[in-house]
Amino acid sequence: MKILVTGATGFTGGHLARRLVSEGHRVRALVRTEEQAQRLSAEGMETHVGQITSQKDVLSAARECEQIHHLAAVYRTAGHPDSYYHEVNVGGTLRILAAARQLGCERVVHCSTGGVHGHIAKPPADESYPFGPGDVYQRSKLEAELAVQAAGRGGQPVAIFRPGAIYGEGDLRFLKLFRAIRQRTFFMIGDGETRLHLVHIDDLVDGIVRCSSCPEALSEVFLLAGPESPTLNQICGSIAATQGVTVRSMHIPVRPVLAAGWLCEKICIPLRIDPPLHRRRVGFFTHHREFDLSKARRILGFQPRISVADGLARTAHWYAAHGYLGGDPGTGTRSAPFRETPR
Repeated sequence: MKILVTGATGFTGGHLARRLVSEGHRVRALVRTEEQAQRLSAEGMETHVGQITSQKDVLSAARECEQIHHLAAVYRTAGHPDSYYHEVNVGGTLRILAAARQLGCERVVHCSTGGVHGHIAKPPADESYPFGPGDVYQRSKLEAELAVQAAGRGGQPVAIFRPGAIYGEGDLRFLKLFRAIRQRTFFMIGDGETRLHLVHIDDLVDGIVRCSSCPEALSEVFLLAGPESPTLNQICGSIAATQGVTVRSMHIPVRPVLAAGWLCEKICIPLRIDPPLHRRRVGFFTHHREFDLSKARRILGFQPRISVADGLARTAHWYAAHGYLGGDPGTGTRSAPFRETPR
């Protein structure tokens, strides 16, 4: 099968594209630069240089493709106005849907986010839990997802997945946390008992592939996360174990940090400077994000297998092997070897 993957230069899209290539699919990636095209071509993918903001480019990239896996999105950054999130995350999705309809693609698999639910006051949340996006990124992802849902109700073959907090070998979003714990400069904000439903990239890619192949997935939405939903205290303890250190027991009250985050945003964002502290970063410590995976298990046969302890150890090894963690303050990372590329 020939499949267009948008976002193949990113962490999740890259792992997905390589998985599809390994399974014998012809993968075409929509990329923004010739340099990106050369790199992905070396990994066995076809490439099309263009912009997700151009209907002409999207249509050209999707031509002859039987499926489209749409993962391209602009993530959280202070370098773009709110309108850019809408142009890429919402507008890009509408262009993908239009191209797929025009070309008769058999399925669009759309990446949303578990963040559309915001803080989950009554965990765990299933797919019907109320929406509560907390920032412009989550709002734009929700608007895009609702557009895909509407297309599905209109008869277009689509499937949607909402991932939990993605991590694994090659991702750098958790690097600051690893470093802070390793260097013993980490302090917990709040009591640390909020839950964060992680999903290792290998488990997530397995779920995405199932969304693309299961007949019953059409017009459905699935939450995809890992086998556990640990507390932040448990996550930090597991990270500390990979480093041979202990987590500092000091906890900082939430309200003063939240006020500082608000002030940083007011000063930095108008100047297009990424604030050193965001209120959403404080939300990392205070918002429950725990999901009920029953629907994905029942319909897709989704069975996440990588435990938090194993996945974080593999991630720590990758960081260490690529020089991100510096010298060893404790006894070093401890885990079995891992595979750097997905199966």
